[in-house]
Amino acid sequence: MRLLIRIGAFMAVLCMVALFGVGCGETVIDSAKTEAAIEENLEKSVGQKVASVDCPSGVEVKAGTTFECTVSLQNGKRETATLKILNSDADVEVTDLKSAGGK
Repeated sequence: MRLLIRIGAFMAVLCMVALFGVGCGETVIDSAKTEAAIEENLEKSVGQKVASVDCPSGVEVKAGTTFECTVSLQNGKRETATLKILNSDADVEVTDLKSAGGK
C-alpha cells in the first residue's frame, strides 16, 4: 500500500503491505498498518505527537472507495483523515485532514 498524506503543500509517501485476505477472496485494508502509517507520517510532517489513530476494519479494497480514520493528538485535539483507495493494489491516498471538533 502506498499512503500519501497531504497537509497543505506537504506530501509524504510510505510503501507497505496493507492487505489482509478474508474468506471468499475478498481483500480488505489492514487497519492496524494503516493506523501506524498515518501516525508515523503525521508526527514527521507536522511535528505533533499522535496519541492514537482509529481506522475502521473490514474496508474492502475497491478503487474509489473512501473511508475515514480518527486521529487523536496528544494535545487533546481530534482530526478526521479521509482516505481514498486508488486501485486494487490498495494504494491509499489521504485526501483530507480536518478538525473533528475536539479541544
